[in-house]
Amino acid sequence: MNGDGDGAGDAAALDLTGLNRYDETVGDPAPFDPLRLCVFTTVAVIACVLGPIAVLGFALIAIAGYAKARRAGLLRSKCKLGDTRLVLAYLAVIAVLAAVAAPFWVMFWLNGLG
Repeated sequence: MNGDGDGAGDAAALDLTGLNRYDETVGDPAPFDPLRLCVFTTVAVIACVLGPIAVLGFALIAIAGYAKARRAGLLRSKCKLGDTRLVLAYLAVIAVLAAVAAPFWVMFWLNGLG
């Protein structure tokens, strides 16, 4: 603002010509790396091979991580559930279901191999 209240001269004071331009010194951005997709696939393979034992392991690791984060002050997660208490409850339910399913899964494989 130029101080007289009419707004004249405001545009002249701002030089916007350099905005939104390509800077050759920075170079081209790196291509998108779909690392998460590789991680998700690896987790899915582990879950397929180890069944509920892998699910139980991942759930227990996640519970430990969220409990530690909550003790450190994290109240909201980037998880779709949001509240870390809901995330912990969800993970606990998954862990219990996996623990219940694990003996049945082991028996299924033992009976199938024998």
